[in-house]
Amino acid sequence: MSDAGHTRRRVLGATGGLAGAVTLGGCGLFGDDEPEPAPAPDPLQPVLDEALALAGAYQRLAVTQPRLAPIAEAHRAHATELAKVIGATLPSGSAAPSAAAVPGTVAALRTAELAAQKTAVAACRAAPAERAALVGSIAAARATHAEALR
Repeated sequence: MSDAGHTRRRVLGATGGLAGAVTLGGCGLFGDDEPEPAPAPDPLQPVLDEALALAGAYQRLAVTQPRLAPIAEAHRAHATELAKVIGATLPSGSAAPSAAAVPGTVAALRTAELAAQKTAVAACRAAPAERAALVGSIAAARATHAEALR
């Protein structure tokens, strides 16, 4: 035994303790345990939300005006493609936005269609090339739908 009080048992114990602390620190026990920030919503989510809202609005008006049914179907197709691109799950069945967000007349539907077209144009301008074609065609379809409602 040495005079400094360092026995082999103490040195091994201290080394083992230090190694254990380093290992546990790497597991996050002593480090920052803050949760990962939630991912930002996809920039195309508003375009998807509007497609779903418009599809529901057209479908409700198509009960009395059957000429609107094909446009409702077009918006559902847009929603399906957008969901694939952004990895979203579409609501099942006829889940629709609140009644306050859904137009109830053809004139209100045209106004909503024009607003949604502007959203799609802005998203198209900001989208990477692999998304721009889809969003651009949705913007064009929305402009066409608005004209069909004149």
